[in-house]
Amino acid sequence: MAIVGVGIDAVEIDRFRELLARRTSMRARLFSPDELDVVAARHDDAPSLAARFAAKEATMKSLGLGLGAFGFHECEILRAESGAPLLRTSGRLVELEGEHGVTSWHVSLTHTDSMASAVVVAES
Repeated sequence: MAIVGVGIDAVEIDRFRELLARRTSMRARLFSPDELDVVAARHDDAPSLAARFAAKEATMKSLGLGLGAFGFHECEILRAESGAPLLRTSGRLVELEGEHGVTSWHVSLTHTDSMASAVVVAES
């Protein structure tokens, strides 16, 4: 196996929380129902959602692409049975996987009180 690309992104949690509060449609625009279900039980879902948004951006970067390369719902950051983050693809992102020879994804999420970040590795 070979690494196709590595992407990293960071999001300021308070700024992201303010965006979600100011533009209530952003939750549904950025996250699938399955992603929202993963964080639904949390008292404050902003850190987890910010980390998931960072992972979507990191996924684009891992392919050498920028914002708009695929729809936000086409890259879902879910949870495996083990609790580890899991990247599920659909739509245009599946096509990009094929074009770049990606056969698997590795995702790491983290956050502090103020920052959320994600690293995504695309592997062939």
